[in-house]
Amino acid sequence: MDVYLPMMEGRAFIQLGHYRLLRGHLKLLCKMKMKALLVGKRERQFRVVIKYAARADLHHLAMFLAGRQPDAPQEALQVLDIVLRELPTARYSPVSRSFYSPNLGRRQRLGDGLESWRGFYQSIRPTQMGLSLNIDMSSTAFIEPLPVIEFVAQLLCRDISVRPLTDSDRVKIKKALRGVKVEVTHRGNMRRKYRISGLTSQATRELSFPVDDRGTVKTVVQYFLETYGFNIQHTTLPCLQVGNQQRPNYLPMEVCKIVEGQRYSKRLNEKQITALLKVTCQRPQEREKDILQTVHHNAYYEDPYAQEFGIKIDEQLASVEARVLPPPRLKYHDSGREKDVLPRVGQWNMMNKKMVNGGRVGHWACINFSRNVQDNAAKVFCHELAIMCQISGMNFAPEPVLPVLSARPEHVERALKARYHDAMNASKPPGKELDLLIVILPDNNGSLYGDLKRICETELGLVSQCCLTKHVFKMSKQYLANVALKINVKVGGRNTVLVDALARRIRLVTDRPTIIFGADVTHPHPGEDSSPSIAAVVASQDWPEITKYAGLVSAQAHRQELIQDLFKVWQDPQRGTVTGGMIKELLISFKRATGQKPQRIIFYRDGVSEGQFYQVLLFELDAIRKACASLEPNYQPPVTFVVVQKRHHTRLFANNHNDQRTVDRSGNILPGTVVDSKICHPTEFDFYLCSHAGIQGTSRPAHYHVLWDENKFTADELQTLTNNLCYTYARCTRSVSIVPPAYYAHLAAFRARFYMEPDTSDSGSVASGARGGPPQGGPRSSTRFGNVAVRPLPALKENVKRVMFYC
Repeated sequence: MDVYLPMMEGRAFIQLGHYRLLRGHLKLLCKMKMKALLVGKRERQFRVVIKYAARADLHHLAMFLAGRQPDAPQEALQVLDIVLRELPTARYSPVSRSFYSPNLGRRQRLGDGLESWRGFYQSIRPTQMGLSLNIDMSSTAFIEPLPVIEFVAQLLCRDISVRPLTDSDRVKIKKALRGVKVEVTHRGNMRRKYRISGLTSQATRELSFPVDDRGTVKTVVQYFLETYGFNIQHTTLPCLQVGNQQRPNYLPMEVCKIVEGQRYSKRLNEKQITALLKVTCQRPQEREKDILQTVHHNAYYEDPYAQEFGIKIDEQLASVEARVLPPPRLKYHDSGREKDVLPRVGQWNMMNKKMVNGGRVGHWACINFSRNVQDNAAKVFCHELAIMCQISGMNFAPEPVLPVLSARPEHVERALKARYHDAMNASKPPGKELDLLIVILPDNNGSLYGDLKRICETELGLVSQCCLTKHVFKMSKQYLANVALKINVKVGGRNTVLVDALARRIRLVTDRPTIIFGADVTHPHPGEDSSPSIAAVVASQDWPEITKYAGLVSAQAHRQELIQDLFKVWQDPQRGTVTGGMIKELLISFKRATGQKPQRIIFYRDGVSEGQFYQVLLFELDAIRKACASLEPNYQPPVTFVVVQKRHHTRLFANNHNDQRTVDRSGNILPGTVVDSKICHPTEFDFYLCSHAGIQGTSRPAHYHVLWDENKFTADELQTLTNNLCYTYARCTRSVSIVPPAYYAHLAAFRARFYMEPDTSDSGSVASGARGGPPQGGPRSSTRFGNVAVRPLPALKENVKRVMFYC
């Protein structure tokens, strides 16, 4: 059978209708007209073989949606998704599950040669209503289609013809342009495209190459002048290298223009992130309007592929029922004027209140790394901060053990270690360690913050609080009060607890000892091809209050989502078979802190995609079981395993944006709004909870999916517990968007990335930093997971592990 297809950029959608595949495959003959480089057009033929892969069984899909089949038929869902993606793929630039176009909204410059494109996310999801099409607005960074010379000038923020490029300039240009497609502009309508592989080490004027087999050599400048009549102006700049290393092709920068429609997948800088957030930040009413306009603009009712498969899309948003959970009452210290508080619209303040358990800071010091802050200004700031800590309920010494020390950022290690030893000598009695180190940093401090945290937490065993220069000068009461909250939990205090927890009124939590875990894995930024993923696990250390969390961190193989160090077994020459890992250590820590072993486990797991739900559950639940059994035979407390998802595209809008009873001041749905029907999974236990008040933009509810529940929570009990916990987050007087243990795990994993030595932060693999693991044999030793050698993180000091150092 011959099928004649127009081939556009290597794509063609072939509708086979009811043709049966003969012997499992079908042969097609495709003809494509190509523009030959020199003479007109020529026709080429390609033989294509289509093989049978799988049958999309819509009957099983209907059974699944009706709740009569447990597993979703992924092939059927994938086929329907492909059908609905075909038309937008031809119209727009596809990126993962989203589509972007400069015509879907105004382009916005992000700086350094990047711009934002508007677009939309689209995905078919099985729900209790049947199949639903999930649409949301989206924006991402694209490389501006600029002449390369102009792109480089923007990247370096200067006129590149004035002075020659430095080595660091070359590295920056090479990093930004590698893999980027360009088209040449010196050949009239012949706009041939190339992909950049690198930069030449020599300037354009120094480059030459053989032009024939006789060894005749021409310079690049001479070749372009004689062949194309093009006189190269920027001869001191390097050339772009295209093609492979064996047969390099040199293109001067000034004859190249960046091809439109290339997404920028590397890490954005802070300025670009801020600019992109401004573009994406939309009030709920505007976002809802844009989503409806996008659906109308896509005209699914006219989509020939959807029509062919009999798919019809309703153009109205789905209407769902929701309820608003009440906020919990929070307990503060009895010595304050207000002994408890009932938050209003997800927030409250510390006025007339004292921390429920104020920490003690008897010995503290300050180091100032900012040139702009004079010693006297630093002294005044520290004094005001000490007073605020006292007012908030802490036992905080008014004066440091030593005067403020000013130091240069490049001498961070020397300054920290010297001050640490000086403070120990100056303390009474001598040898007493510092309870807290206050550090003043420049506003733009590069790697200083990370270096400081690594040295303090893994080498010196110091808890530190960093403050930026701008806040030192402003010294607002609100800022000082927020810093006091952070300092208190870092030194072992508690800011507030749930009244219901103290009164033992939280079912399945306060009736018997319960430990709540939070876990997360953070992966390296795009472009870092081999740096490690970091796992973090935190666990509550107080019961029944459940507000204090100890944390452990561990490094593991690049992009590995399963947490490898939850449970470990290794051979010790003296002790034989030894067990350990993060779960075991935190269970032991809970027993030490409370005097009781946990009789119930609640595990909130962040950062898992739907495709990995059950892979993560099987591996990590098994690790929890083994860790419990390693402590005591037959010790198997019941486990509830809940995945927390924030990176999804479900948005909830109030039915009436003008009804003040259903929206907050930002126009978002009220904190405590929960939805557990219609848009949720057809058969499993999941719910959407918006636990926070909106500040700007459109609130994104957290999606909680219960994968395993031996504690037999009702929907109301787990939703209420999760919502109430969101009011116990230590760093602010607001309810937060995801449950605090998951939030803390994310903070701890983010912190641990600073612990990697400079040569492993973007190369090499990873290993565990949890205590109780196999002996490491020094900082350079490594462990193996599979065939990947991993290097351990430096271990946290014992006194740091016990407190909420990551806050």
